[in-house]
Amino acid sequence: MPDLNRRAVLRGAAAAAGGAVLGGPFLGFVARGEAGAVGRRPAPDPVLGPVPDLRDGKVRLHLPEGFQYRSFHDTEFPVVLDDGTALPGRHDGMGAFRGRGDTVRLVRNHEVAGPGSAFGDASAAYDPMAKGGTTSIEVTRYGEVRRAWTSLNGTMMNCSGGQMPWGSWISCEETVNGPDVKPDFTGVSNVPLTQPHGLIFEVPVDGQSDRTPITAAGRFCHESVAYDPKGGHLYLTEDNFGFASGFYRYTPPADPMTCGRLADGGRLQMLAVRGRRNVDLAAAQPPGATYPVEWVDIDDPAPQFPYTPGVEAPTLQDVALTYVARQGWLQGAAYFARLEGAAYDKGVVYFTATQGGGPAETSTGPIGDGYGNGSGQVWAYDCRSETLRLVYESPGKSTLDFPDNVTTSPRGTLVVCEDNSVDNYIRGLTPRGELFDIALNRLASRTGADRSNDEFAGSTFSPGGHTLFVNIQATAGMTFAIWGNWARIGI
Repeated sequence: MPDLNRRAVLRGAAAAAGGAVLGGPFLGFVARGEAGAVGRRPAPDPVLGPVPDLRDGKVRLHLPEGFQYRSFHDTEFPVVLDDGTALPGRHDGMGAFRGRGDTVRLVRNHEVAGPGSAFGDASAAYDPMAKGGTTSIEVTRYGEVRRAWTSLNGTMMNCSGGQMPWGSWISCEETVNGPDVKPDFTGVSNVPLTQPHGLIFEVPVDGQSDRTPITAAGRFCHESVAYDPKGGHLYLTEDNFGFASGFYRYTPPADPMTCGRLADGGRLQMLAVRGRRNVDLAAAQPPGATYPVEWVDIDDPAPQFPYTPGVEAPTLQDVALTYVARQGWLQGAAYFARLEGAAYDKGVVYFTATQGGGPAETSTGPIGDGYGNGSGQVWAYDCRSETLRLVYESPGKSTLDFPDNVTTSPRGTLVVCEDNSVDNYIRGLTPRGELFDIALNRLASRTGADRSNDEFAGSTFSPGGHTLFVNIQATAGMTFAIWGNWARIGI
């Protein structure tokens, strides 16, 4: 759909959707249709147009007037890092930290599935037969790469994660594969694997991960994390595609703000609505839905199932996928639809439910086309009041279609990446609940094939907010550095 027509649909649909009212940094979500009311500033409404990539002059993105970008680490072509690593694709979640001089240090996930030889130095890998991990890049705020290296390897399906305030990236595995579990949806045998997966790993910004998982934070389909430095909790989302998903928190045994790392051996808990068992939050919610929260303990967060090396394991994939969540459900934990991106800002954790907001499912799964029948929700958990609020629910695919990774801008606007099968946008969601376009994918392969359905992922601002770094999550992945007058468009 052309940009101008799409924005007209956006206005009408969002006005019909209503909004929620939030405390903390969100002063109140209102319908986009109210943005022109007396006393309000006009809503952001940037017109997107084709902009040439400063790398080679090709148009890969549509952006607001005056914005520029440069892409790098495009794995449609072979890329070799400074340590000799052949860069894998599937660029996904990413964090941006202050680097040397005026550079930015990026730590970037690679969501590579299936058993196979680890990239980088196999002798250092967590599992030499797993193909995912992270790479670290020192780059200028204009997307000029200075150096890059492998910082975690031998993991699997590293989807998103979270940037930690003590100077680390937490990388999350979105799988429960291992030698102790039958094959996943791909049907590929897990026998070659040597370690259990479905865990989280810490990657220091200035070097290498020690490849030791934080097992007490759970073995499930991790998507992303966000840390509350005042409360001392790490919040974790679960994207269990065919089943209901949970929202968790991990309390480490030592304060990472003091010891400088996330320690294993803490307590994992799952969110439940106080006084109401198994509330279905995946289903459509009333505008501004608010729930008081309690947390139930997960006593066995990191199961390992019996198996014989070299022989297919007896444990079914569906059993492993739901092992942790079922412990919470038995205690009344809430159901969500495919939780993905998470971000912390001023005492609030924002997170997306990619397929939330439609008619209720009839069971907790498995559901063949993904759990949840909506086009997406954005939730906020207030860490101080322990309340959960719906801050946005998409009224349909033409408005917001499958929100995924999310970050916050210096001005409090949420930046949301879409993951759908048609046109993928990066969108802004303002403190007044107004949804608007930031960028549109207009990629084509080197043979001219349309790649506009490749998803955006890993949105993160450079320290100071000059540059938005974001990835294309595809076999031929790449990273963009985007800059311009963010204040002018409300970011």
